[in-house]
Amino acid sequence: MIKTIAELFYEALGHDLPDAMAYKAGGTYVPLSHGDIQTLVERLALALHHEGIQEGDRVAILSENRPEWALADYACAILGIVSAPVYPTLNPNSTEFIIRHSGARMIFCSTRAQLDKVLAAWPRLPELQTAVLMDGDAPEAAGRRILTWKGLQAAGKLQEDQRPQVRAWAAQRDPGQLLTLIYTSGTTGEPKGAMLTHGNLVSNILAALKVLEIRRGQRCMSFLPLSHIFERMGGHYTMFHAGVAIYYVTDLENLPAAFQEVRPQVLLAVPRVYEKVYARIREAVAAAGPAKRFIFHWAMWVGRRMAALRYVGRAPGFLLRVLYAAADRAVFSKVRERLGGRLEISASGGAALGAPVMEFFWAAGVPVYEGYGLSETSPILTINRVNQVRPGFVGRPILDEWQGKPFLKLSEDGEILCQGPNVTLGYWNDPFATGQAFDEEGYFRTGDIGALDELGRLRITDRKKELLVTSGGKNVAPQPLERLLTQDKYIAQAVVIGDHRNFLSAIVVANMASLHRWAERAGIGYESDADLVARPEAKEKVLSRIGRINEHLSNFERIRKIVLSSEEMTLESGMLTPSLKIKRKAVCERYAEAIESLYEGS
Repeated sequence: MIKTIAELFYEALGHDLPDAMAYKAGGTYVPLSHGDIQTLVERLALALHHEGIQEGDRVAILSENRPEWALADYACAILGIVSAPVYPTLNPNSTEFIIRHSGARMIFCSTRAQLDKVLAAWPRLPELQTAVLMDGDAPEAAGRRILTWKGLQAAGKLQEDQRPQVRAWAAQRDPGQLLTLIYTSGTTGEPKGAMLTHGNLVSNILAALKVLEIRRGQRCMSFLPLSHIFERMGGHYTMFHAGVAIYYVTDLENLPAAFQEVRPQVLLAVPRVYEKVYARIREAVAAAGPAKRFIFHWAMWVGRRMAALRYVGRAPGFLLRVLYAAADRAVFSKVRERLGGRLEISASGGAALGAPVMEFFWAAGVPVYEGYGLSETSPILTINRVNQVRPGFVGRPILDEWQGKPFLKLSEDGEILCQGPNVTLGYWNDPFATGQAFDEEGYFRTGDIGALDELGRLRITDRKKELLVTSGGKNVAPQPLERLLTQDKYIAQAVVIGDHRNFLSAIVVANMASLHRWAERAGIGYESDADLVARPEAKEKVLSRIGRINEHLSNFERIRKIVLSSEEMTLESGMLTPSLKIKRKAVCERYAEAIESLYEGS
């Protein structure tokens, strides 16, 4: 059984696929075989060793998803180098912080634009010695050592006779050896570097493969950031180890086209991806004629009944089989075709997936297995099993116990605690944060509040630190309310406000496609999206929709007022983390004046 990522790499080469990885060039996908990958990784490892990069040194990777990212990572793992991935979407200050805090001696940069971030910060990076540019030729930069990917490959090729030494280095790696620093993006404050070992990742990979039914020769798309632990462990290590061909997608704006080109059988995505597919289909249905709308809603009525059986592995009766076959021809086959037509299994992680979205995909014949985890836990803690799915729950723990103790348990106040082979050593150069992260028994504090059902399946209710306490002393979990709000077709994003206030309000980003159609039907003119959301009629429309949701909530949970916006919360605006979670502090700062106006005189 493999124990290190270096061993994983060499074992995976036995799959011997012609397209172990593939990247887009000149409008078509170019494959790399396992043999190609072995050659490129071993040459790079030889070149890095020749450059004097030693075991325990940190090397940063600042790049979009592409084969070079994966190859650099495997070369580092073989040499015992600690990788420090940096999100390519981070602003210059955050990029500089991670490079400096990790003490990186070398950094791989995908493009000149990414290299420019590093060059601007280099005077404040005392330990950085070398940058490697993946694309193009090295620019002139006074006093800076800049190498190229092609140059390192050429240097490694000159040492071709020493390639057997690389496998010997791989054999020297130990499960307890530090593999990577995963900087948690966080919704507040500076990022912390979670220290993960070879053994942390390998334990999670092997546990995941016992649950997920994936096999050699399938295809997946890699488009979630490789700097995020979900894609790193799932789309990178696990897929490579299982012999799944990895197709890199860099243009997320053209993700729908990529589904048609790659036609994946395996999909790993965050809830936002599934939600956008669901929202586009709902928009298309809303814009369709009465007959098509009726057919869709009838198909969903049938699909929900089929999904309920699929969750628990029960076979449908004759009548439901007949009805579903008709619904599939009319609606669901077209949904699957949008996703390439070959999806067999998909997983969702990184945040909670709304039950209606999950139900939709299961009804359409696209099983989505939701899981839960954190950067600090490599990442998976729980995942839904085949025939044991329950919407709204994130499954059972991947291990029942570890070293004679429960792998996962709840504290008295409901916080999820875990202890196992996948749990971080702590935070790099931050002993205080490390001490705060573990309880007196050595359990890691996740910061999430949860509950377990009779089968041990976990439901996440909220973040412990994000609980709102109203001025009346009521504790309110904002995330479940936000999920309810965004299930409405007029609401794209929502952030609930109300800490130390006497009622709840919300920042609501409108689904502009739905709002445009409403305005057209209502005969309301507007000059721009900002003009439309500023109109009192638009706010009244959205508030009336929220009123329907409020009817099912306790009095103290009801949303009384809103700020209606047309501005989507994005990475670029600083209101989302790289894993597409809302940064509450940033949102509250952005809308501070508008929020205060909601509570004037209250």
